Amino acid sequence: MRIELKKFGTTLVSRPAGKEAWLAFQPVLKGILQDEKIIVDFDGIVVLTPSWADEFLTPLENNFKGKVKLVNIYNPSVEATLSILDQPPHTHHASRSDNKLSILRTLKCTSQDCQ
Repeated sequence: MRIELKKFGTTLVSRPAGKEAWLAFQPVLKGILQDEKIIVDFDGIVVLTPSWADEFLTPLENNFKGKVKLVNIYNPSVEATLSILDQPPHTHHASRSDNKLSILRTLKCTSQDCQ
């Protein structure tokens, strides 16, 4: 499954908007096959804030461990946000659960298996 984030808009900001996107996407996620990969595509995203990404990406990875891969992340806003989410929880303001993402190390996908 490919999640094209631009379907939520090109400027993804605020914790409430990220939570709303996550909740709106739940019916689609119920149809994921057990062995299916989830490709999150950042193509077309102009602005991505840590709060929006935390509300959408953190539960996505928590619910689908090892299946989530990120593509088209080479945009300054996306890179900065993913870098912030990759930090230990005590180094940034966002309040997340103890089950943290390590996005840049585990989810970034640059190979053909994410096409």
